[in-house]
Amino acid sequence: MKSLNESHIFQEIHQQPQLLEVLLTSQKESVNGLVAALRERDVDHIVIAARGTSDNAGRYAKYLFGALNGLTVALATPSLFSIYQHPPKFGNALVLGISQSGKSPDIVAVLAEARKQGVLTAAITNVPGSDLAQEADHLIDLCAGVEHSVAATKTYTTELMAIAMLATAMADDGELNKQLALIPQAVETTLNLNERWESDALHKGALGRESGFPGRSIEQKAQRYRYMRDCVVIGRGYNYSTAFELALKLKELTYTIADPYSSADFLHGPVALVENGFPVIVVAPSGVMLPEMHTFIQTLKANGAEIIIISDDAKTLGLGYIQMPLAERVPEWLSPITAIVPGQLFSMHLSYARHYDPDQPRGLNKVTETH
Repeated sequence: MKSLNESHIFQEIHQQPQLLEVLLTSQKESVNGLVAALRERDVDHIVIAARGTSDNAGRYAKYLFGALNGLTVALATPSLFSIYQHPPKFGNALVLGISQSGKSPDIVAVLAEARKQGVLTAAITNVPGSDLAQEADHLIDLCAGVEHSVAATKTYTTELMAIAMLATAMADDGELNKQLALIPQAVETTLNLNERWESDALHKGALGRESGFPGRSIEQKAQRYRYMRDCVVIGRGYNYSTAFELALKLKELTYTIADPYSSADFLHGPVALVENGFPVIVVAPSGVMLPEMHTFIQTLKANGAEIIIISDDAKTLGLGYIQMPLAERVPEWLSPITAIVPGQLFSMHLSYARHYDPDQPRGLNKVTETH
């Protein structure tokens, strides 16, 4: 097995700031062309076809296109198209396929049917010559380069960025564009915060006495969970998608039974799982959800949970036994792009702590073709 720094996943996680910058500058014309087509057709809803990590990006899109653009967003049911062969009517929709490889036949089938119905189609993919791209009227190329690691990292954050670019272009708001332009640097900052030993000022403040490993990097924090067999990952609002993607990374890379929930859904029954020392990863960046997440965390702590916090807020970080900080002043609507980064690092380091190869998880292939 390669050393950590030589691994594909380590390198691809660290390519993300640069690739996000490339995407921002290279795909403006493609995004603007799609927005013009949306306006010409007066599209009133979006249907997204995706699987796996790309489906998690679709969860983000549901919140973002709804909040910024007032559009209803549905996730397609690909088996209705590929197996049952009873496709629903799309109406005046944009049918958007999201896929790193663009090869999955069931996702391609959704866009192919949309074209038969005369519906506007678009693809977000890392392979512009793929079958999915061929079925799309408009293409947004992720420009992420070859992703050698089986588990997606850089293609996930570039998918989120592509979705955010489309939403801001539709909103036609200069302030939103300014906020979007700051994200590559925010991802770089988040990487640095989680890889180095935290500063004395940081761990003496919010990360002080309550921290299980004050002043330690995420690599060292991961060691504590070497024998963790199950956990839950919590997110709400925009970061509902982050909970799903982080849980997926833990499953793929560490073979941990990690279940994702919104904080609201978790209280409707699954909270009964929590007992003394049960690991709960909570994604809680600044924003309108933060006060509710504070109340939720206190409920978990009262039940004995061991809280792992991902946040940019010092008070929130202080509620966790383990803290994974985020860059500050990232608007909540963009926070999923930064919030997943500590989760990627944590999953990678935990895989190494267990002497697994994170580049080649067992039983998985880079391209999964489902029908």
